[in-house]
Amino acid sequence: MQLINSSNPCRIVVNFSTFDREKLPNHTFLRCTMKTVPKMSAEAVLENNRFMIKVYSWMALALTVTGVVAAWVATVPPLIETITGSRWVLFGLFLAELVVVMVMVSTISRISSSTAVWLFMLYSVLNGLTLSVIFLVFTSESIALAFYVTAGTFALMSLVGWVTRTDLTSVGNLLLMALLGLVLASLVNLYFQNETVYWISTYAGILIFTGLIAYDTQKIRQMNVLGNEGSEADKKESVLGALTLYLDFINLFLSFLRIFGKKK
Repeated sequence: MQLINSSNPCRIVVNFSTFDREKLPNHTFLRCTMKTVPKMSAEAVLENNRFMIKVYSWMALALTVTGVVAAWVATVPPLIETITGSRWVLFGLFLAELVVVMVMVSTISRISSSTAVWLFMLYSVLNGLTLSVIFLVFTSESIALAFYVTAGTFALMSLVGWVTRTDLTSVGNLLLMALLGLVLASLVNLYFQNETVYWISTYAGILIFTGLIAYDTQKIRQMNVLGNEGSEADKKESVLGALTLYLDFINLFLSFLRIFGKKK
């Protein structure tokens, strides 16, 4: 048993052996627990909920754009042949996606909300171009199945991040470190083409992005500045939050597609 400072849990820890339990109040003997998220007033909760609705709306729009572009490009032979016919074209698309995200994130404080939206939509289109190749490899039914499983998992874990009072920061930091390891392992495996590493990274990706959805949802709720509803800053906050959840969704979808995808 440990004695902790109840006003600052997990910070001040003293060995129980140095105290006489009978001389101390019972309420001082508590288990060390994770930090919790501070409660908000009813008005603040309503404003925060409206903010999250905007985040989910931008995310849904971006996913729709990506899906429509990917499905349409797959039906246009000249376009899909251009993308798949040259490794440099595909590499150029990946590089363009990276540049757009970096520009958007690094300049978000200086650009207008309209510019942020356009950059987000541009990224969604570019991602649709690169993802169009999955329609050539996998059946439409298996792609739909992977999408439905991803959507269900996302909804559940985002709800967890929304309602939990437990601070997920420490968990999120561990997941981000695990994500870095996953990226490095995947890059190395591009050379070795080891099937065991491939499947380990697949299931690890599912676990990592499933956890990140809850963590990012909570983080986005907390980053919302209350009292600026409807302002430029508020709109940019919602777009940046939508980008974060969009990336979680796409990466989780691709991990599930590795499992459920049936090749043509």
